[in-house]
Amino acid sequence: MANVSVAAEWQLLGDRYYRKPDLYHPLRWKHIDLSRNKVACAPFGGPIALIRDDSKIVQLYAESALRKLRIFNSAGVPLSETIWKNPGGRLIGLSWTDDQTLVCIVQDGTVYRYTSHAELLEPNFSILGQEYLDENVVECVFWGNGVVCVTDACKVFSIADFKSKNPRPLRLADPAPEGIEELPHCVAVIEPQYTMSGNVEVLLAIGDGVVMVEEDEVQPLPLPPGDGPLQKMVVSGDGRFVASFTHDGRMAVYSTRLEKIFEYECESALPPEQLAWCGLDSVLLYWDDMLLMVGPSDEPVRYLYDEPIVLIPECDGVRILSNSSIEFLQLVPNSTVSIFKIGSTSPAALLYDALDHFDRRSAKADENLRLIRSSLSEAVEACVDAAGHEFDVSRQRTLLRAASYGQAFCSNFHRDRIQEMCKTLRVLNAVRSPEIGIPLSIQQYKLLTPSVLIGRLINAHQHLLALRISDYLGMNQEVVIMHWACSKITASLAIPDATLLEILLDKLKLCKGISYAAVAAHADKNGRRKLAAMLVEHEPRSSKQVPLLLSIGEEDTALIKATESGDTDLVYLVLFHILQKRQPLEFFGMIQARTLARDLFINYARCYKHEFLKDFFLSTGQLQEVAFLLWKESWELGKNPMASKGSPLHGPRIKLTEKAQSLFAETKEHTFESKAAEEHAKLLRIQHELEVTTKQAIFVDSSISDTIRTCIVLGNHRAAMKVKTEFKVSEKRWYWLKIFALATIRDWEALEKFSKEKRPPIGYRPFVEACIEADEKGESLKYIPKLTDPRERAESYARIGMAKEAADAASQAKDGELLGRLKLTFAQNAAASSIFDTLRDRLGVS
Repeated sequence: MANVSVAAEWQLLGDRYYRKPDLYHPLRWKHIDLSRNKVACAPFGGPIALIRDDSKIVQLYAESALRKLRIFNSAGVPLSETIWKNPGGRLIGLSWTDDQTLVCIVQDGTVYRYTSHAELLEPNFSILGQEYLDENVVECVFWGNGVVCVTDACKVFSIADFKSKNPRPLRLADPAPEGIEELPHCVAVIEPQYTMSGNVEVLLAIGDGVVMVEEDEVQPLPLPPGDGPLQKMVVSGDGRFVASFTHDGRMAVYSTRLEKIFEYECESALPPEQLAWCGLDSVLLYWDDMLLMVGPSDEPVRYLYDEPIVLIPECDGVRILSNSSIEFLQLVPNSTVSIFKIGSTSPAALLYDALDHFDRRSAKADENLRLIRSSLSEAVEACVDAAGHEFDVSRQRTLLRAASYGQAFCSNFHRDRIQEMCKTLRVLNAVRSPEIGIPLSIQQYKLLTPSVLIGRLINAHQHLLALRISDYLGMNQEVVIMHWACSKITASLAIPDATLLEILLDKLKLCKGISYAAVAAHADKNGRRKLAAMLVEHEPRSSKQVPLLLSIGEEDTALIKATESGDTDLVYLVLFHILQKRQPLEFFGMIQARTLARDLFINYARCYKHEFLKDFFLSTGQLQEVAFLLWKESWELGKNPMASKGSPLHGPRIKLTEKAQSLFAETKEHTFESKAAEEHAKLLRIQHELEVTTKQAIFVDSSISDTIRTCIVLGNHRAAMKVKTEFKVSEKRWYWLKIFALATIRDWEALEKFSKEKRPPIGYRPFVEACIEADEKGESLKYIPKLTDPRERAESYARIGMAKEAADAASQAKDGELLGRLKLTFAQNAAASSIFDTLRDRLGVS
């Protein structure tokens, strides 16, 4: 009998059964007439938005004179409302996006967006743009997160994604030839996910034909003869088919390229008010008193209504909203048909019947089980699947009991399957309750996913249920608790900070690793800075804690936390923030006692903020550090390209160096640096004077030795002597410098004269070296005989190729090893080699 009562509710369309169970009856709203309102129903059991249709004449005394946008859940429970006072002309269309944002488009193309709590989202924008302000929107077709609008000039505009930060309207190609502004009879949209190009394709019935419009292309699609013009079009949920209503009263189904698949001739040629797909197997047509369901078979199914309805397509059926109820028209699942079809003898039906006999303690139960023993696992699976598709809780329970009963005799059935289905049904039954009002089918639930469902619950402020479902399914509860905490702060402006903190911490501690900083940021955004400071103290992650402390003005605490973390990036973040907010002396005082912060600031300032760093060192009494900075600045000025053009920067360099010397002099520990700076300043001054007198920028930044050498090369011996005297250059160093400088300019006469002034303190060997290096062997002979060391004479003669003289000098030295080296030097000269061999024999060297 149970099978008869269940199957009696079904309607047969061809060889498939359909059913239409009540989801909510009666609805919780009162005095609602759908015929007087524009209605937008979100898919997946989402909210319903209603607003009075200003294109229809209504009796205002029967309603409030104020036009309101009202939002309900699917059970008719009021969620929110707001007074509609948006300019822009008549409301053309409204629809919900995938993330349950209500989009409203008015006549002038302005787009208004609302949350499910009727809060207006900013900014508003126009889908037409500035170029087409004189045109009006006459029709709009929504899909997912996008919309297509048609203007009264037959221009087509599209927005691909309302979720983007700045939705960008796009004008598509003009569907009508230039100069012709014939409006389309109807419009349909193929969603981007189902097109080859990845962009939206728009079907427009213009005249007797149909055109497909894309961004930069219009493609005519030929209709079969006699089908045009089309009055209604709608694309199937998978983007493969187009259902249409022709001018002569036929419902036709085409491919998206308008190849006809089948048609049905309706009783009336009057176009239906609504045309919608029911899954992928049938099409619904609604007139003001009848709903017609047409499938591939010849005989349709009719449903009569005495009140207006709204069709809400879903992935697996259609929700039917009326003034008093909401129903779900769907294809009966195969598992349900196998169990409840009248006269069914399938294993699942026999198992279901066996449970009934078992409850009545009838032996027939055992007989049924023996009949289906080989197919018992299939029967159990069918009962589990059928339970998932049921909206009636008692029927769910009975089917699951039948599955559990059969499982006891089935060893090869996956035992977690029933447990998983029980979990799923508990979640579905919880959200289907009228207070929540989300009548999801199991197929919709799987497509939506539990995480998205939880997101929708928390957006509807159903935090307790969302938390319980998250815990029940083993999901992360952080998102739920975070949203609850932020909502609690927004709604609790009258609660003192300390009290609210305790309430928040009591829940936030339920989730390990939750971001206290994010909750604190929300508190600060709502003007509760003290609460934000107290919350952020509980944030364990410095990377999140420190930026928030800065944003709420707690710079001191932020610096402490950053230095304690040891994260140099965080410390720099705090330092740069404080630099912009505080006076220099206050900033210096904050970092002086914190070693890490101070050292990082100094490293940064050495590269980019010299003046600021000097102020810091002066404020802390570190005069020697200021002196080093000044000295470094002096060197940096020397690298300036201007320093080599007329020396305009040498004056400031000298002053900087002198200032550095005076600061060094004030500290006892830096006597050497003070003396060095003084000498450097004196050298710079002399070099600057030399460049002025010689008009050659070749002295500054050279060493004392190079300065002396350059003066001698230029013939300015008086200046060279002055540098020698000023810097107390030793006689030995002076002789070395002058000898090689004179050799450089090949002034051999001056060199000889210089050698005779007095006995050179470095001897005559440097004279010899200078001459030989200048390749002046003759000049070197003036000085080689004056060498006192015979070894040096021998080597010098050898270097200029005088073998005999080298041999004589070597014999005076009586050095056999030297003779051996000299022999090798003259190895190619047989005569010279024999001389060295003779001398070696005399010395008795082998």
